[in-house]
Amino acid sequence: MDSIAYVNGSFVPLADAKISVLDRGFLFADGIYEVSAVLDGKLVDNASHLARLERSVGEIKLKLPETVERITEIQKELIARNKLMSGLVYLQVTRGADKGRDFPFPKADVKSSLVMFTSEKDIVNAASAKTGINVITVPDIRWERRDIKSVALLAQVLAKQAAAEAGAGEAWMLQDGYVTEGGSSTAFILTKDDVIVTRQNSNAILPGCTRKAVIALAEERQLRVEERPFTVAEALAAKEAFVTSASAFVQPVVALDGKTIGDGKPGPMATRLREIYVEFAKATAV
Repeated sequence: MDSIAYVNGSFVPLADAKISVLDRGFLFADGIYEVSAVLDGKLVDNASHLARLERSVGEIKLKLPETVERITEIQKELIARNKLMSGLVYLQVTRGADKGRDFPFPKADVKSSLVMFTSEKDIVNAASAKTGINVITVPDIRWERRDIKSVALLAQVLAKQAAAEAGAGEAWMLQDGYVTEGGSSTAFILTKDDVIVTRQNSNAILPGCTRKAVIALAEERQLRVEERPFTVAEALAAKEAFVTSASAFVQPVVALDGKTIGDGKPGPMATRLREIYVEFAKATAV
């Protein structure tokens, strides 16, 4: 059975979900997106994702077509209509479709567009969580406002494609010799001194919602966390490495550019943080 999508006020079969070719998301990547995980038919850490959505649209002067409360209602109805128990809800807001293709913002009477759909994924029992993933490095060629969750993802597409061609599970992007973040994740290492290190939030990276939760959960347990850049050399010398994202939770990294990290197996810290995050996700999902 075809899944159900939401397009500007209507729930329709995914195959019938359409927008105008003049939509500015299609023409200019003039839009923002979010992805929330679903466990047991409930949204995980969704308030954090919608807070980031509000910040991102505010940074590009894009008005949400619905209130955050109404967006949550739509997400939940979409989950119910698709009988989704485990997976993801994707939402995208664009500046809508004007009468032609012109770079400046359209006039006030053009309403922004809201699209959502779901996908099934067994995030908790992913095989890669048990084996860990290999990561490659690529140059970070993105724009300077990576803190905005823009639908302009061509640089990430190229990074993820390079990873796929190399048989890797993710690409870490490098700038000035330091790791910024993954193609669709936040990068972490665990030093020899048992310090969890990840780059601090700034315009250089996306403020990850899962990143935020994992840091808070770690600090609650008196684990040492440093928010600072780290190099590839530091990552290769680390005890462990891992990534976080809404679609993977906490994912151990066992090799970087073909070189083993630690003993080449998921480490106890990444494994434990994954367990802690899954417990948090299940306990707080709504």
